[in-house]
Amino acid sequence: MNLPTLPAAARREKWQDFTPPAARRSRRYRGLILHRRFHTLLATFADDRLDDGRARLVRHGHLPEREIVTGIGPVAVKVPRVRDRKPGEDKVTFTPSILPRYLRKAKSVEELLPWLYLKGVSTCDFGEALAALLGPEAKGLSAKTVTRLKADWWSEYEAWEKRDLGPRRFLYIWADGVYFKPRMAEEKQCVLVIIGADEYGRKELLAMTDGFRESSQSWREVLLDLKRRGLKQDPKLAIGDGALGFWTALREVFATTQEQRCWLHKTMNVLNALPKSVQARAKGHLHDIWQAETRAAATVAFDFFVETYGVKWDKAVAKLVKDRNALLTLYDYPAEHWKHIRTSNPIESVFATVRHRTKRTKGCLSRKTGLAMSFRLMMSAQKKWRKLDGQNRLPEVISGVEFRDGLRHIQAAA
Repeated sequence: MNLPTLPAAARREKWQDFTPPAARRSRRYRGLILHRRFHTLLATFADDRLDDGRARLVRHGHLPEREIVTGIGPVAVKVPRVRDRKPGEDKVTFTPSILPRYLRKAKSVEELLPWLYLKGVSTCDFGEALAALLGPEAKGLSAKTVTRLKADWWSEYEAWEKRDLGPRRFLYIWADGVYFKPRMAEEKQCVLVIIGADEYGRKELLAMTDGFRESSQSWREVLLDLKRRGLKQDPKLAIGDGALGFWTALREVFATTQEQRCWLHKTMNVLNALPKSVQARAKGHLHDIWQAETRAAATVAFDFFVETYGVKWDKAVAKLVKDRNALLTLYDYPAEHWKHIRTSNPIESVFATVRHRTKRTKGCLSRKTGLAMSFRLMMSAQKKWRKLDGQNRLPEVISGVEFRDGLRHIQAAA
């Protein structure tokens, strides 16, 4: 494309489109963008004239110079200023989005602070860590900033908790209750979490709240809140640990939703009831069940496990047998989705970071701060969540197509 033949505004847009991402982050690039937007504003009002023929909008020097703390250190900037000669209160001003008023720290630096805190860096070590990252002249960054960030996290959480889910459809939901011990608390804090996968295969955090243990009443309140905020259609499948009070609440609120027990939790529960000497062998036999390609093969492996270990360790086998049907529900869904619906591990893996943070702070964490911090971590993790495999199967799941052993079943004509 021959850029010089395009209008000036189009040339500016094309220049931005073809600029390498690394160059876009440079100071020179940002300065060019700033001045280009300024001149675009002047060009937009070039034909606006006052009654005496003078131009309405003219350049009027610069705003006072200020320092912005960036990932490459402090940078001194000057923002050009315009003067609107037209009488009245509706004045045109130049406020670029890349350099808002009163900005003292770049967005990348603002995001650095919570990550330092969330990843285990003590507030007492902030000065040393920031000096190593941004240079000894970095200003406006101290441990006190974390106090303000905690308040911001809580405000973001309260706004998120009230958001409208609208007409969206969530086919799969994962539920789990995660425990960690905050300050001045006799019992561990239980955070109830629900993640959903929508009709496009995108995973999203749907609910996260501080519950009373994992009682049915606490889960019922969470599920009813989802309904109130727009989740009108029952999910097709729910995945979670068999010990949750979640299942009782699910049958009351979303009666048609099928149940799939988490194989990760089930394996751990069964192995914990077995002697260490046989755990490795038993783990392999459990894997033979949920890794089977068909329900028939899984049933054979299931029966083999019961016969092999049931004589000596009946309590361990009872933990497996009581959820037999719910453990094999996955075979009624597309095989492409099996890796996603076998376990609720996405929730457990994210909260490993929360537990790490609470250990580093040595108990100096309130219940409110713990919930806000957990929310912030989940939001950060959500950006990296992969979509479901086999997205082309999701419309079939919505329409109620029958699947047998992970494959679409075509009924023969009568």
